[in-house]
Amino acid sequence: MSFKLLFLWLLYFVQGLPHGLQSSLLPVYLRTSGLSLTRISLTKALYFPWILKVLWAPLVDQAGTKKIWLVASMSGLALTCLASSALSPDTDFSTVVVVLLAMNFLASVQDIAVDGVAVQLLQQQEEVGYGNMVQVVGYKMGSVLAGGGLLAVMDLVGWSSLFIALACVYCAVTLYVMKTPILNKCPKSQSAGRKCQTAGLNPWRVWRELLTVPGTTWIVIYVLIYKLGEQGAVTMFPLFLLDHHMSARELGIWNGMVAMGFSVCGSSLAGVLLSRHSIGRLMRATFVLRMFSMTFQTSLLLFLSQSTLVKGAAILSLCAQHFLGGLITTLTFTTMMNCTQRAEESIQATHYSFLATLEVLGKLTFSALAGWVVDWVGFPTSFLFFLLLSGASTLHVYRAVEKGQLKQQPG
Repeated sequence: MSFKLLFLWLLYFVQGLPHGLQSSLLPVYLRTSGLSLTRISLTKALYFPWILKVLWAPLVDQAGTKKIWLVASMSGLALTCLASSALSPDTDFSTVVVVLLAMNFLASVQDIAVDGVAVQLLQQQEEVGYGNMVQVVGYKMGSVLAGGGLLAVMDLVGWSSLFIALACVYCAVTLYVMKTPILNKCPKSQSAGRKCQTAGLNPWRVWRELLTVPGTTWIVIYVLIYKLGEQGAVTMFPLFLLDHHMSARELGIWNGMVAMGFSVCGSSLAGVLLSRHSIGRLMRATFVLRMFSMTFQTSLLLFLSQSTLVKGAAILSLCAQHFLGGLITTLTFTTMMNCTQRAEESIQATHYSFLATLEVLGKLTFSALAGWVVDWVGFPTSFLFFLLLSGASTLHVYRAVEKGQLKQQPG
């Protein structure tokens, strides 16, 4: 199991690099250039390929092998990094946007392939819990390196050097994937492949099969709403600090690295807790704690927005939000995988990609609108709205626990 987890961690680590670049580094870079919060939020449209990845998920399921898709997607990511190194957001912004869109498309293809491998490699419940832990932790560590870490040193090494280094990372991991034998342990059966090809020719049949998997309807609603309030707060609070009390370098350290470190700790702790407690109990407790955390963060804006915000309290709220967010993310992806493992093998990768797409859609849609909401009504009122949205998702989880809908897949 250790080798499986290390392999999955590495793949999710490199998958998190584009997200860190665009979620942590790019917004601060653009804000320091004088762009409005509304325009910065609209850059979330760069994640559009992630919303559409369910359209090409059946192709990744049907054509070729997972190794071929992984090698092709990561080789393409190395090339996009090299292209980015020759550009500058100040003078070539439109071209940079196109390259980042291509990067997200390739990362989404890699994600489908890795998810398919993970679903087949992780069979026992203990493996599922730890597997989703390394998935989230690996992704976030990649995001931390490409976001907070690179933001902290960007003034020293420059834009071009950063992307050349990332291209080298992708090349190294691509060579490792080509050499590793672990992908030979999850071959696809011929009958499953024939069934998938038949279903792939009929999109409506694919959708019917996806939605008839037990538990899918509840999870569809859940993944669309569970991060709305948290996502608004996590996206906007660092920009509030940038406008009032912290420099870009400080944010790169505290929000991009330290707070994300707490997020990784939360995700790791969730993997351990899943082996000892029921997922329903864990989700209910964690969502309640998140409500308290968001109330604390909102109070900072409501009562201290007109005075010097105590940096210690701001940093504490950032760390608490990211820690609980990490817990919730691992619990969520474990719930998704439990549901996917109830599906037919021939549509498992597509089913998981479908749920993951909706998860991204829920976060991305609100992230794109959060800046507009803040520009319209201000920070305090916006954060009260974020708190209300978090309350709605907490209620959704509570009802599921009472009805017994949150159950772990038996090992």
